[in-house]
Amino acid sequence: MSRPGQGVMMPVNGLGFPPQNVARVVVWEWLNEHSRWRPYTATVCHHIENVLKEDARGSVVLGQVDAQLVPYIIDLQSMHQFRQDTGTMRPVRRNFYDPSSAPGKGIVWEWENDGGAWTAYDMDICITIQNAYEKQHPWLDLSSLGFCYLIYFNSMSQMNRQTRRRRRLRRRLDLAYPLTVGSIPKSQSWPVGASSGQPCSCQQCLLVNSTRAASNAILASQRRKASNQTPPRPRPEALPALLPGRPNHTLLSACGCPRSWEPWEPPQPSPPPPSCLASPDKALLWGTGWPGDRRRSSCALFSPLRVPALPVKNLNGTGPVHPALAGMTGILLCAAGLPVCLTRAPKPILHPPPVSKSDVKPVPGVPGVCRKTKKKHLKKSKNPEDVVRRYMQKVKNPPDEDCTICMERLVTASGYEGVLRHKGVRPELVGRLGRCGHMYHLLCLVAMYSNGNKDGSLQCPTCKAIYGEKTGTQPPGKMEFHLIPHSLPGFADTQTIRIVYDIPTGIQGPEHPNPGKKFTARGFPRHCYLPNNEKGRKVLRLLVTAWERRLIFTIGTSNTTGESDTVVWNEIHHKTEFGSNLTGHGYPDASYLDNVLAELTAQGVSEAAAKA
Repeated sequence: MSRPGQGVMMPVNGLGFPPQNVARVVVWEWLNEHSRWRPYTATVCHHIENVLKEDARGSVVLGQVDAQLVPYIIDLQSMHQFRQDTGTMRPVRRNFYDPSSAPGKGIVWEWENDGGAWTAYDMDICITIQNAYEKQHPWLDLSSLGFCYLIYFNSMSQMNRQTRRRRRLRRRLDLAYPLTVGSIPKSQSWPVGASSGQPCSCQQCLLVNSTRAASNAILASQRRKASNQTPPRPRPEALPALLPGRPNHTLLSACGCPRSWEPWEPPQPSPPPPSCLASPDKALLWGTGWPGDRRRSSCALFSPLRVPALPVKNLNGTGPVHPALAGMTGILLCAAGLPVCLTRAPKPILHPPPVSKSDVKPVPGVPGVCRKTKKKHLKKSKNPEDVVRRYMQKVKNPPDEDCTICMERLVTASGYEGVLRHKGVRPELVGRLGRCGHMYHLLCLVAMYSNGNKDGSLQCPTCKAIYGEKTGTQPPGKMEFHLIPHSLPGFADTQTIRIVYDIPTGIQGPEHPNPGKKFTARGFPRHCYLPNNEKGRKVLRLLVTAWERRLIFTIGTSNTTGESDTVVWNEIHHKTEFGSNLTGHGYPDASYLDNVLAELTAQGVSEAAAKA
């Protein structure tokens, strides 16, 4: 293997819309829950492009080319992906890249997740990695893209700069993404608004419009099947023009915004059940709340050409509609020609009722009520060679197997020869870690330690065993904890331990991604909750230890907002929802305490380690 040269930090390439009449690669992408645009495979993109050429306002059934995507449909008019079994809607986009970039060559870069499956990088990251690979750089720093990872091409691995955890990565050849030449019609580049003007852009209206688009996508496929057996019939949008004299009705969108709708010819009414007459909401759901609505024959009821626009009852106030409720209700009732009454999703209960100071008590068995970290605790300087030699035993006759850091054979010199120079560390020296017995080049471990927090501890890249006391990069702040006289769901007979973390904004230190740059601290103080039982108090004691070792938080990129250079959680989960579990961060959760103990142990924080 040729010896690598200098590493590089590279910017993003290939995003945006190129000039007209220039060839470019088309990549369709969907927006995930972390606000990251994830690419579809090249096969799926070719399928979408083929459908787009036939009907720019049609629908794409993804399951026709990928069995794993059977529940998904893309509506090209609204530019949303719809999942039929849950009702979840996600925006999609049609993005363009240079033909010489990774997608144009069919090159895919992937990382191995905890389950052993391979996950493709976002397309901008894939292109950046490929550019560095083609220039034969030995490593790549992704901090310029907002990610705290280092890519090592010699070992084909990805390392988290804070935790030093390594994952395998791979480069594989796949089908090249489709090419396109010429101008971009607006209907193919972004969602098309109604002819009456720009649609309402509030969250609730977007959700309802997406639901309508999804139901119309299903009906469109039914129309295509019917057109193969019967003569052509007019499209639903054209029906009002064929039936003159119809009055226009104004309905309210989900947020109360007026929108126009032209109803079909109403047959004779049918009385609703008595239970519906007492409730305006139930009456609306049955149909009596919709002026002129009447029951129709079963034949006309499910006719695709008779399905109206989806009327939605005005909701008081604002708030998101649960996607599954909106989706399934939209499909079933809109297909049946019935109006839909959507309700707001319940709001999470984040905080307990107010508590007076006299009711706040110390936690039994945990001394004190407050812990602080200060700047004088933040920096520890250790000689990398001394730290590595402390935990390793020299191996005179190493086996003929790979060093999993540089991927060179242990019987040959380290892959970092010529990259790092340390007095007394020869590239061919091999050592064995004391407890786990895994063997590496000494120079490779020195390189790994130098890229980490340099706190005097070492973590085996194979089995994650920790040698010494691991510390993190948490900024200065304060941790408070006490008892409050309220119970968590699932722990009715116990009081609650409340933990309050408070970290102010500040300037990043040498151990952070961008030293000297300001970092933000959103959402502080943060309140977290534990049950006041034996296991809950054990978790609290270990969380106090983790706080003192600066392991609870770090500085990085927020998965929620995408903001970089901000304080984020550091792989130790907390419960921030007091009286519900709507977000997944609350109670009841029978396995939470055991899970967080395992996460603390993975960080080297356990009662056994404290006694050792």
